[in-house]
Amino acid sequence: MARRGNRNRPAPAPIPAVTPAPDGGAFRPLNDADRDALTNHAFDMLEHVGMADAPQRYIDLLMEAGAKRRSDGRVLLPRPMVEAALQRAPSTVELPGFVEDRGVSIGGKGVHIGTGGAAVRVLDATTGSYRDSQLHDLWTMMRVLDELPNIHYGLRPLVARDLEDPLELDLNTAFAVTAATAKPTGVSFTSADTVDPVVDMFDRALGGEGRFAAQPFSMAVVVHVVPPLRFSPEGCEIMERAIQRGMIVQTCSAGQAGATSPPSLAGSLAQGLAEILAGVVLADAIKPGHPCIHAFMPFVSDLRTGAMTGGSGEAAVISAAAAQLLSDLNIPHAVSAGITEAKAADNQAGYEKGYTVSLAAHAGADMVQLSVGMLGSIMVASPESLVIDSDMCGAILRSVRGVEVDTSYLDLAIIEEVVSGEGHYLGTAQTLELMRSEYVYPELGDRQSVDEWVSAGEPSLWDRAHQRVNEILAAGRPDHLDPANEAAIRAAFPIHLEETA
Repeated sequence: MARRGNRNRPAPAPIPAVTPAPDGGAFRPLNDADRDALTNHAFDMLEHVGMADAPQRYIDLLMEAGAKRRSDGRVLLPRPMVEAALQRAPSTVELPGFVEDRGVSIGGKGVHIGTGGAAVRVLDATTGSYRDSQLHDLWTMMRVLDELPNIHYGLRPLVARDLEDPLELDLNTAFAVTAATAKPTGVSFTSADTVDPVVDMFDRALGGEGRFAAQPFSMAVVVHVVPPLRFSPEGCEIMERAIQRGMIVQTCSAGQAGATSPPSLAGSLAQGLAEILAGVVLADAIKPGHPCIHAFMPFVSDLRTGAMTGGSGEAAVISAAAAQLLSDLNIPHAVSAGITEAKAADNQAGYEKGYTVSLAAHAGADMVQLSVGMLGSIMVASPESLVIDSDMCGAILRSVRGVEVDTSYLDLAIIEEVVSGEGHYLGTAQTLELMRSEYVYPELGDRQSVDEWVSAGEPSLWDRAHQRVNEILAAGRPDHLDPANEAAIRAAFPIHLEETA
């Protein structure tokens, strides 16, 4: 673990407690018979239709593991082969943070909230206008994320459009997310050629060669398929190189119902599940038992225009069903939720994010991605929206916990004491004891009276979020990255993030 340094900068605010991941899974949008029908259809697709476009090296690996090749070149994956790969794949994945005790365990029933996406614009809170996203914006998003207790991890949410060279883009993206947060992170790669330099940089960040493989705090987010039912040649290569360097891999299938997957929600789910299972098999063929997380993101279309609509009721229920399908197969997974078509943090953004994240969380998604900080169909990122969404997620995670019944909560003696005494529970020992454990309090949400709110100047939620972002940034940089290790990185790689960031 990197030692903590001091750079004569303002002392950072204390690390807030992170909301524990509650157990989900109570909401099951598919009954058992429908779940089995979709699952069997996915297996049938792989066995009889198969996957196209794998480079020859991966065709050879898959055929050594039991695949067959159809006359038209498609690679068929028999069900016993897929089931054997599932048996070898870990059902839980330990995802460490840069500071180890900030890691998360993925798999089982715990629900975790995180960022994700590739926004190309940011909503500038100072001007109220949109502009191209830059490297410093990425650092800002991740720095704010580091302080939010209801956000458990952070995948790169935006693209630094001020960098054009692929290697410099990948290196600086990885450096910015690493310098900004000690929580688990995830990065993407433009090609397999940039994996080694990024992991070498991660080694330096932790203080020496081989350190990252022992503490893989950043996932490789790999789009391994191009729907419908085609491998991504570049994705296959990135996956293999990342596995070789000890990175935990997050695969991704993101078909769009009515466009790149069948128009019915059921058909889209079955095809997406087949593509996820193809990722399980491919990772197993490269290195059996390697820890992988599988992002199942069945997007839907507005069939009037063909555009993706991530904030619809259909998007909410299909993501919840995706979580159920992978949970029942014991596959560590992520789903998309919290996408909104709204261009600002308005009522539409609130209700679209609210019900999509809620359904995914209650369905027991291991990881809920694209859920925070994004606007405009995940094309716009905003640190203020990130703070607002964290408040929302705190309430959602509390709802997932449900009603916890303990015998001490059903105590006649306490009832007798109150009804025979002052007539209220406000001052009882039990009330004081449960203030924090039973209840969640919003950081931004306004619970003042109308008169108090007016007296305070009628601040909007956006105003309070902007103030919170400024407070986090004014506290200075976090101190988890050793200054000597950072200096070594800057000496070895073309890092463009300002040292004062």
